[in-house]
Amino acid sequence: MIITIDGPAGSGKSTAARKLAAAMGIPYLDTGAMYRAVTYKALETGTPIENVEALADLARRADLRLDCGPTHVRVIMDGCDVSEAIRSMRVNEHTSTVAQNPGVRAALIEKQREIGRQLGALVTEGRDQGSAVFPDADVKFLLTASDVQRAERRYQEMQADGEDVRLDDVLDNIRRRDHNDRKQWAPLLVPGQAIQIDTTDMNIGQVVERLQSEIARCHLK
Repeated sequence: MIITIDGPAGSGKSTAARKLAAAMGIPYLDTGAMYRAVTYKALETGTPIENVEALADLARRADLRLDCGPTHVRVIMDGCDVSEAIRSMRVNEHTSTVAQNPGVRAALIEKQREIGRQLGALVTEGRDQGSAVFPDADVKFLLTASDVQRAERRYQEMQADGEDVRLDDVLDNIRRRDHNDRKQWAPLLVPGQAIQIDTTDMNIGQVVERLQSEIARCHLK
């Protein structure tokens, strides 16, 4: 079974996907981490983010591996665990631009599909998992929330990780990413394409419970 969870930054999809995968006992695929890893490598190697061809070539050549389990995802780039390093504000600032690069997307989509073929069953989250990567997924979700609520969530996460950031800066980043990323998940807004859930006033337990109930309902059809 393949379950996709898409949505804008801060909508709760990553946490929900991890907890849903753990509850179901199947692997969790964090596709956003793959784009972050490419962004991280570009910044570390001095590859210009705006150089479309160089960035795409970096993504194609990267030795990028994900260790996916029901309760963990470790990101290995060129033999080094970069799972924590890719979560910095510096990487956040550039990931959306990197994710728009057609060559990067093509390279990572193929890697994601290969992971899907190898694992067979998984919960995957991102921007276009249900629309472009796994269009034939068994169950597709689209999570949304207000931009203010999403910024607050991301701010709390970054504060907990020890990053010195301002809420206003995080909100600005969220809005820029929305502008850049919307076209990736917008196809799922079409009625019948995905189950849409607004998580603005929901805690993570309520979100996961709703996901599980929708999956059960789909299986009863």
